Amino acid sequence: MIDARRLHIFRAVADHRTVTAAAAALYLTPSAVSQQLAALEQETGHRLLERSARGMRLTAVGEILLGHANEVLAQLDRAEAELAAYSSGAAGQVTVASFATGIGQVVAPAIVELASTAGGIRVRVHDAEGDESLPMVLDGRIDLAVAVEYRGAPREDDLRITRVPLYAEPFDAVLPLGHRLADAGRVSVAELAKDPWIGPYPGNPCYDVVVLACEYAGFQPVMEHSSDDFRAVVALAGADAGVALVPRSALRGMNLSGVVVHPVDGNVPTRKVFAAVRRGSEQHPLLTPVLEALRTAAARIGRDSAFMA
Repeated sequence: MIDARRLHIFRAVADHRTVTAAAAALYLTPSAVSQQLAALEQETGHRLLERSARGMRLTAVGEILLGHANEVLAQLDRAEAELAAYSSGAAGQVTVASFATGIGQVVAPAIVELASTAGGIRVRVHDAEGDESLPMVLDGRIDLAVAVEYRGAPREDDLRITRVPLYAEPFDAVLPLGHRLADAGRVSVAELAKDPWIGPYPGNPCYDVVVLACEYAGFQPVMEHSSDDFRAVVALAGADAGVALVPRSALRGMNLSGVVVHPVDGNVPTRKVFAAVRRGSEQHPLLTPVLEALRTAAARIGRDSAFMA
C-alpha cells in the first residue's frame, strides 16, 4: 500500500526539482527524503524520478502517480476539514503569507474582522511574495497565501490548490517631475519605451506585470535600477533615474513630492490578487472564516474609488 506521507514528499520533489530544495521546504534531511522516495518506488514497483541537467525529472510513471497524489492529498485535506468541523474546531491558529501591500489591504482588515466574528482564530502572518508563498502552501508550511498572478504561477485548474479571487488593482506611471510627460494627465506605456526603467527584481510577480505591459506595448524595458521596495523605486524616480509602473495601493501614504503619478492610458497593467489554500482544505472550520474575512476586506477595496483606473 502506498504511504500518503511519501506521496507528500514525492510531490515536493516534483515541485522543487531537487531533493535538497524539497528537504529544506519540508524540514527534513536530504537523506531522509531520498530514503522515502526509494521506499515509494519500491511500493509502486516503478522508477518515478530521474536526474537531468535541470534537477530531478518525473518519469512517465511518475507523471501518472503525481496526478493521483494531487487527488489523494486533496482528499486527505477534505477529510481533515470535515473531522475538524465535526469537532467544532473553530479555535486555533491559521498561518497566512502575503506580500506587503496585501497585508495592509486585506490581511490586517481581515484580522480586525475576525476579532469580532471568530475570536477563537489566531492569524499568524508572514511577509512573502506570491512566488514564495504558493510553494509554502503546497509544502504545508503555511495554511493560506495571498498572492499575485505571475508567470509560472499554478494555473487556475491546478489540482493542488483552490483559488479565491480577492481584488485587482491598476499600476500607475511614476515619472520624475521634469519628465517630458509630467503634465500629460494620462500616459501610455508605449510612450515610455525609450526611457530608463526602475522596477522589481525578476521573480517578483510585479516584475512580470511590468515586463508584460511593456511587451504588449511593443518593447522590452531597459531596467537600469532594481528594487523590490516601492519606496526605493519612487525615490529613484524622484532622483530622475528613470520611470516606473507601481501598484496603486503601494503609493498610498508614500512621499510623492519628487514625482508625478499618472494613470496609464490604453491597456492598463493590473495585478490580480487571490487567496490560495491546498485543495480540499477550503472547508476547514479555521480556514473558512479567514477566507470570508479576506473576501469582505477585498469587497471594501472594490468600493473604493481610488482603486478605479
